Amino acid sequence: MIENQTVTRAPAATACAATKYKILVAEPLGQEGLELLRRYAQVDVRLKLSAADLAACLPAYHALIVRSGTQVNQTLLDAGKNLVVIGRAGVGVDNIDVDAATHQGIVVVNAPTTNIVAAAEHTIAMLWALARKIPQADASVRRGEWKREQFVGVELVGKRLGLLGLGRVGGEVARRANGLGMQTVAFDPYVSLERAAQMQVKLLSFDETLATSDFISLHTPATAETKKFIGAAELTKFKRGAFLANAARGVLLDENALLDALDAGQLAGAALDVFENEPPQNERLLRHPAVVLTPHIGGSTTEAATRVSLQIAEQVLDALHGRPARFAVNTPPSASALAPALQSYLGLAELLGRFYTKWVGGPLGDLEVEYAGKLAAEETGGLTAALIKGLLEPIVETRVNLVNAQWVAQMHGIHLAERKTPHAARYENLIALRGERVVCGTLLLDEPHIVQLDGNWVDFVPRGYVMLTRHRDRPGMIGKVGALLGAADVNIASMQVARERPRGEAIMVLNLDDPVPDAVMETLRREFDMQWSQTLTL
Repeated sequence: MIENQTVTRAPAATACAATKYKILVAEPLGQEGLELLRRYAQVDVRLKLSAADLAACLPAYHALIVRSGTQVNQTLLDAGKNLVVIGRAGVGVDNIDVDAATHQGIVVVNAPTTNIVAAAEHTIAMLWALARKIPQADASVRRGEWKREQFVGVELVGKRLGLLGLGRVGGEVARRANGLGMQTVAFDPYVSLERAAQMQVKLLSFDETLATSDFISLHTPATAETKKFIGAAELTKFKRGAFLANAARGVLLDENALLDALDAGQLAGAALDVFENEPPQNERLLRHPAVVLTPHIGGSTTEAATRVSLQIAEQVLDALHGRPARFAVNTPPSASALAPALQSYLGLAELLGRFYTKWVGGPLGDLEVEYAGKLAAEETGGLTAALIKGLLEPIVETRVNLVNAQWVAQMHGIHLAERKTPHAARYENLIALRGERVVCGTLLLDEPHIVQLDGNWVDFVPRGYVMLTRHRDRPGMIGKVGALLGAADVNIASMQVARERPRGEAIMVLNLDDPVPDAVMETLRREFDMQWSQTLTL
């Protein structure tokens, strides 16, 4: 259940301290947020400033609040010599140079949870528009026509809705679709059967979701792996005559492939609120009669605007008063409260989490992290937050950092227990992450190493392309794998095999300089009798 109300916390400041901080609001912000800010700071609203004028006045301010229309670049950051925090009143921060802000110790905050209901409702509206041809019928009537026979639609009741991604927005769409009498199914490898059942959603494979759904809606985070993950090949797997809606991210969909599928009759229609380039310039897309287009307004409602203004105001005030901001996009180095002995282990913890998520490739479930050796004597909450950050960043849309990691994990139903032991086998310190699989890591010469996989002792640096296999140890296996990769022009940087006993179960780990083609991986599984094999990009 999504909370629609923002609970406004009273910042720990007094009225007499209100003049200590100055906040510049450079783009429109809801009145509710402005009123909250004015209780504790001096607030100036100066809209439509040129870049030069903004840079000229910025030195006088401790906080800057923008939407998407202001480019907060290196030049502007250099001008803001007294900036403590930048607030983005919305979700995306593409218009802010977050890395540069981090280097200058400036906190960047956004409001990622305020438009979930709005986005879900817009998705449902797009489904209705597709099913009943509402935009086309409206345009026809405005042209003076009365062609009722051209706009015979279909009902949503009884139709199957396939959700690609079952996160917070996808879950809200499912709740509404179920209420409309639709049969809701989903593909999301990181959602458990139990969690899906709570949402009254049936989990299916990717291909089955595409092949059996009357409507498909995209709700997948934008990552390197999901860029154009709906392309020509995937569209051929859709149920013929299906409809597609995308109010998530434009990069998920190959627009030209979509248009080809529409022209071929493979799809009956599509509704897009997001695009590969915004505003869209694809004339073929803009003119296509079977496409419904809206200008990225999925999160734009009066109620969402109120929530955005309050959430961003709360976080700006938190940052100004030195308190953790729940949705800090970055965590400037100066803000870290970790003990010096733990600083170097932050990267290891995050890397272990990222490795685990990519290795498991499915629901994370209940997990346990164990800190062994000298680490057991330290306060390790920051390391656990870094580990959660690594676990979640590949699979969630919300930006995860050391401040909000525990909260984001709870929102996604992930439970992580923590334990400690002074005994670290073989190493001075060891971090072990246990769940469906087990991965352990340590630092060697200040560099992260993974040293155990599912109880097998290994030693490799998790960087670039890493291929993992599990097979029965037998003569010639290493040579066969090497020959297969060599024939595909895949260079092996290092290779090792860990085994329980001669000719017993073994794990092979290869650091590679090049990605492994899918056909090569299929040959590996089919002809070499692998229990499992996969390539991770780290």
